[in-house]
Amino acid sequence: MSAEVISGTELAKDIRTELKKEVKVLNEQNINPHLTVIIVGDDPASHSYVKGKKKASAEIGISSEIINLPEDTSETYLLEKVNELNNNINVHGILVQLPLPKQINEQKIIEAISPKKDVDGFHPVNVGNMILGNDTFLSCTPYGIITMLKSKDIEITGKHAVVIGRSNIVGKPVGQLLLNESATVTYCHSKTKDLSKHTLDADILVVAIGKEHVIKAEHVKKDAVVIDVGVNRTKEGKLTGDVDFESVKEVASYITPVPKGVGPMTITMLLKNTIKAAKQIGK
Repeated sequence: MSAEVISGTELAKDIRTELKKEVKVLNEQNINPHLTVIIVGDDPASHSYVKGKKKASAEIGISSEIINLPEDTSETYLLEKVNELNNNINVHGILVQLPLPKQINEQKIIEAISPKKDVDGFHPVNVGNMILGNDTFLSCTPYGIITMLKSKDIEITGKHAVVIGRSNIVGKPVGQLLLNESATVTYCHSKTKDLSKHTLDADILVVAIGKEHVIKAEHVKKDAVVIDVGVNRTKEGKLTGDVDFESVKEVASYITPVPKGVGPMTITMLLKNTIKAAKQIGK
């Protein structure tokens, strides 16, 4: 029997319906959630993501602004811009689209954003709070993954979760969130020896490496839950994941597709974080 597909598109739609109601209530209290996104340079993928964020915000009633800056923007100018937004009481969420051009230190910019407006959940204060299990802004993709698992009542407590990838944006935080839910967590990465030894032991397998179809049926334990975070383009230009969906779905119990899996949930959690920020700042 084939795995049940966890549709990020469907779940995101349901959550956004609820978020729309929350925004309406805030509007009645004279709080108008606002997200400002800064994008530096002309990276087509970044512009496409930002457009998606603006559209999703508008759909649920969050106002948003995109600040487009040229490729040669200096670090000093960007820091000034971020500081300006930190001090603007009408801006609740600030997001600087990554990657940034090489003359700008990404970490410096992330740390310059007020933790109270860091709706991406990348600021060290928010990362630290996540590790401590405190209420905070959670990194959007990992937050979306945990939400997807819970939407299907998938047991996390006591399960062995294997995360392939150790980026600060997905790998590390998703492992931490799984640990916070009382899973036993193993991290794998490019230096891991005998990858399939670990993946075959996973009850929950999260794959976030950005390489097309690295994980195939022979890497997956029967009835495992497989979450595919990868977004790659095939030679034909089609979007595909890090997991070979067709073969793995015959082994897994649950699987996320690419596209229409984790992606829509990432943007939805960004909206959720923006509303949370508006509630806290608007008091």
